[in-house]
Amino acid sequence: LMHHHRQSPYRLVPVPEALDIVLEHSPVGVSKEVDLENALGFVVSQTVVASEPMPPFPASVMDGYAVIASDCPGELPVLGLVSAGNISSLEVTPGKIAQITTGSAVPKGANAVVMVEETELVEKKEDGSEVVRIKKAAKEGQFIRPVGCDIKLGQVILEVGDQIGPAEIGLLAGAGVTRVNVYSPPTVGILSTGDELVEPHQTPAQGQIRDSNRSMLLAALRAENRGINGVDLGIATDQTDKLEDVIFGALAKVDVLITSGGVSMGELDLLKPIFEKFGTVHFGRVLMKPGKPLTFASLTYQGKEKLIFGLPGNPVSSMATFLLFCVPSLRKMCGVKNHRLPVVQAKLTHSLPMDPVRPEYHRAYLKWQDGGYVAESTGVQASSRLLSFRSANALLVIPQQEGKLEAGAIVDALILGNQ
Repeated sequence: LMHHHRQSPYRLVPVPEALDIVLEHSPVGVSKEVDLENALGFVVSQTVVASEPMPPFPASVMDGYAVIASDCPGELPVLGLVSAGNISSLEVTPGKIAQITTGSAVPKGANAVVMVEETELVEKKEDGSEVVRIKKAAKEGQFIRPVGCDIKLGQVILEVGDQIGPAEIGLLAGAGVTRVNVYSPPTVGILSTGDELVEPHQTPAQGQIRDSNRSMLLAALRAENRGINGVDLGIATDQTDKLEDVIFGALAKVDVLITSGGVSMGELDLLKPIFEKFGTVHFGRVLMKPGKPLTFASLTYQGKEKLIFGLPGNPVSSMATFLLFCVPSLRKMCGVKNHRLPVVQAKLTHSLPMDPVRPEYHRAYLKWQDGGYVAESTGVQASSRLLSFRSANALLVIPQQEGKLEAGAIVDALILGNQ
């Protein structure tokens, strides 16, 4: 460490301030048009308005008979069958009814539908015609969906900032919208650094470990399900010139570069100096546990600003900082309105120690119980122990102070997962 700083030159930035800096530098993507079948996960960039009402005709919501309400109850001859998907020339006149199936257009003249369970067959004639008894009185409009009762002509179907899920795909398909304007998500590269790393399928030699961060972070990108293109950039060695080549090779094809490792205080933690040399380091340390060495930088490459997140190498620190900083940034870039992690209040099921030096983001399992959220720790919180993230669905914000939080204490809990 002879030629290295013995103390970091970077200020310890509180988490809220650091997140604000990140979001300030996270631009919303440009608008593009995609086919409906490829729109899942994207965020709407232009309001979608219904060009026709839904349903476009008065439709029966029951199998039964289309009637004139004032004719019921009574024994009435059946004019014929009206079925879904067919235009019927039948017209219901006083003293006559028409058999109808669910979803069919109500025939002219009818103003109510009586469900089949409230009728009985009185007579079936040789020519196939029927007389049916309607057993109950009918109300005008009963069991009929009027024109536009689901969606009115000109009604907003999707607003800017809405994420397109399966239900939204159905809405758009039903409205005849086959192309939709969405925000272009960023292309994100994931790069691991360190001479000690080998691929997951390789057997580590002495002093080596398998690279878990890259697989984890690429999976976390896919889990966001917003059309983000994740690029696997492999493992880079701890040599400055080679690292620079890898970084610039990556920046030619990605909008956001996420690295893990190489940002702490060791002789071979080479990334911060590279970021300083070619761009701007907005912060190089964050007041949090785990994840203190988190670095956020930007640099202009080929006329375009690129974002770089230098995550710590420890797997838990890497995942925690990805969730707390990269996810809100990427969500904003994808056009998500509420891009910050949702916060709820949760009650601790058992006591937790506090750290007087840094606030802790404690992995926990949250569940709803007796009218509120309760939080259970996932166990030992060491920054190398990825098991602490297994089944975790929240990060508890444990304040920076002496002592411990007792069971029953209320804390802020950041909800993880795609919202």
